[in-house]
Amino acid sequence: MSVARIATRYAKSLIELAIEQGKLEQVHADISTLKEAAGNRDLYLMLKSPIIHADKKIAVLDAIFKGKIDALTMSYLQLLVNKGRESYVPEIAHEFGAQYKLLKKITTVRVITAVPLSEGVMEDLKKRLLASDITSDHLEVVTKVDPELIGGFVLEFDDKRYDASVSHKLDELKSQFMKNLYVKEF
Repeated sequence: MSVARIATRYAKSLIELAIEQGKLEQVHADISTLKEAAGNRDLYLMLKSPIIHADKKIAVLDAIFKGKIDALTMSYLQLLVNKGRESYVPEIAHEFGAQYKLLKKITTVRVITAVPLSEGVMEDLKKRLLASDITSDHLEVVTKVDPELIGGFVLEFDDKRYDASVSHKLDELKSQFMKNLYVKEF
């Protein structure tokens, strides 16, 4: 079975269980913490290791997370270890986040600009995106500054990209001059 399929199934089952028990927000926070912790190289390698026994892995996870995350999330981690799926924790956590956003109708919009945007411009951009009906009911905005854009901005969300940067316009202009059929050489 593919990693994506495994991650999707386990994330879906955790979401359904969390909704059933009324702990969706708490589990979401726990999974975010777990995803961040899995970024630690030592923890990541321990989870991926086929040499370390399940009992040791559960003991380590208990030592790290017990009392810091909900009992449901802790039980879920133990289930993953007992089923031999602990190596997929980062992928499951990522998929859980994606399914949570879909459930809560949250669109993540990535805004790349040449200079940092002011609060007023950011609020105006959010209002325009929400009014356009191309995004969901709620926005999560991630900003990035890239001086190579020269000016303008780039929006990315839901596998869409809107490039209104000066560097993109210059590239288009250069391409049009290169394809000029009427004048070959100056």
